[in-house]
Amino acid sequence: MTELGLFLAKKSVNKAAISRRTGISKSRLTQLTSSASTKLRADELYLIGLAIDIDPGEMLNEIFKELKLKNEK
Repeated sequence: MTELGLFLAKKSVNKAAISRRTGISKSRLTQLTSSASTKLRADELYLIGLAIDIDPGEMLNEIFKELKLKNEK
C-alpha cells in the first residue's frame, strides 16, 4: 500500500466517492493507493484533498513526509 493508500485508509475514505467527486477513475485510484511505482500528479492530489475536505497541502506534507533535500541534516 502506498502512503496515499495509508492516508486514505486512516481517514476511512471511500474511493468510489472520491472517483465520483473528482473524475479520477476507480482504477487510477487503485493504482495510486496500491502501487509504489505509480506517480501521484499534483492535480490528482489537489482534487482528492478537495473531495475529502482536507487541505491538499496537509495531505502533501503527510504523504511525502519522508522526502528530504540532499545534504540536509
